[in-house]
Amino acid sequence: MSAYRDRPDAIRALVQADRVHRDVYLSEELFALEQERFFAATWTYVGHASEIPQPGDYRALDVAGRPLVMVRQPDGSVRVLYNRCAHKGTRLVTDESGNTGKFFRCPYHAWTYRLDGAPLAVPLRQGYEGTALRNCESGRGMAALANVACYRDFVFVRLSDTGPDFQSYFGEVLQAIDNLADRSPHGRLLAEGGVLRNIIRCNWKMYLENINDTVHPLSAHESATRAATALWQDHPPQEPKPMAMEQILPFGAGYEFFDGMGGRVFANGHSLLGVNFSIHSGYSQLPDYEDAMRRAHGAERAASILQRSPQNAILFPSLAVKGSPQAIRVIRPLAVDRTLVEAWSLRAVDAPDVLFERAMTYNRLVFSPMSIVAHDDVHLFESIQHGLQAQGNDWISLHRDYQAGELEQDTVTTNGTNELLMRNQFRAWLKFMAPPAPAVP
Repeated sequence: MSAYRDRPDAIRALVQADRVHRDVYLSEELFALEQERFFAATWTYVGHASEIPQPGDYRALDVAGRPLVMVRQPDGSVRVLYNRCAHKGTRLVTDESGNTGKFFRCPYHAWTYRLDGAPLAVPLRQGYEGTALRNCESGRGMAALANVACYRDFVFVRLSDTGPDFQSYFGEVLQAIDNLADRSPHGRLLAEGGVLRNIIRCNWKMYLENINDTVHPLSAHESATRAATALWQDHPPQEPKPMAMEQILPFGAGYEFFDGMGGRVFANGHSLLGVNFSIHSGYSQLPDYEDAMRRAHGAERAASILQRSPQNAILFPSLAVKGSPQAIRVIRPLAVDRTLVEAWSLRAVDAPDVLFERAMTYNRLVFSPMSIVAHDDVHLFESIQHGLQAQGNDWISLHRDYQAGELEQDTVTTNGTNELLMRNQFRAWLKFMAPPAPAVP
């Protein structure tokens, strides 16, 4: 008997006001339902348009188990298609990225399609004369996703035909992308320098919770920050720090620092950590760049962009953004206990190379599988996934700073160590997994 598929009340019981049941991380049935309900009805990040600059350039990926391909069109637009041949279902491209030329060609039976997915040619066409091929799904070509949004070159999709529209779903949190893109005097970014990938044997929700967890750095990353502090302690305070030292030392800031940075939650699970300041606020100044930003955006707007260095912005459930350094993480759930995390660096067009160097250095230092920081987190995530198998306590505590009625408004600003940012994610998860029953007149 199914524990959850046809039992919305059972799903609702998993998420309480200040705690969640361990099944949200462990249940394979819930993970399957997430693929059908949650990830289909919400907006998922696909990729950056700069990854496919020329017509025929593509990037292939899976979203919620569905194979997709993002492809640049002859007119310069971006489309997202299902990566399957309309004939037998073969994936048309198997490389992660490349250029398909002027059309897609199936490697199995050589059916071809235009870049927008429209059918182009089939071998032995006379064999289909008088059949129903033209009038059925197989005759219509590659299926294109109807719900695609390209915001400041960040491409998102919604798999389902039902669900909130793009602007309604993300709302104010899109300002995090604006802040990131506007760090270029021209408002344009390029995804460069490759991608760092890490497959972690844990549930995807653990990783997103950790992005909003400011209490763990002092204990989880103690060895890294203690070593960095020891290396730098004999240098004068005013001496400029090497970039890696500039980025690692703030991880050792105290609880008071992390609490004071502040956080903000939005509807649908989105959040902003570091609304007052963050570990990225102390980077060295670049006067020439700041002058260029003032010329491009005006003094007031430039100050707003450059003075805002939030720790993390989460566009739930798939994208985490750092305005400074200009880095993003993409969260791709693979199984109930397996998650792919991608770290991308972004170059701001016509900005100093040092900004891109910061992004690359930070990603290698903190998110690389071989980094001195990520291995702490990976060990803990996998330990949690195993530890939750223990008997005697079915619940995960999210009690810190809980207050009744804390989400009576869609947007709430709070202290930086408040687990509200995590509670907010689970309430959004529940909204799509088991929506409230309609009121009876």
